[in-house]
Amino acid sequence: MDGIIAVEVLDRPFTAATFNKFIEGLLDQMNPWPQRNSVIIMDNASIHKSKELQPMIENRYVTGIATCNNTNM
Repeated sequence: MDGIIAVEVLDRPFTAATFNKFIEGLLDQMNPWPQRNSVIIMDNASIHKSKELQPMIENRYVTGIATCNNTNM
C-alpha cells in the first residue's frame, strides 16, 4: 500500500448518505485490481453497511468484497 488517496473531514457526523457520496468520489480515483489504488478497506461501522454501498463498489472494478466482523480490533 502506498498510502491514503482520499480524506474528507466534516463539521457534522458522517451518515450512510454522506459516506456513500465520499465513496463515489473515491471510486473515481481508483483502478481495477491489482493495479495501484485498487483496494478499499472499511471496518464494520454502521455507515459502511448501507444497501447501496456494496453494489456501488461492485459495479466499479471490484472482483469480490470481504467483510470483517471482528469487534476486537
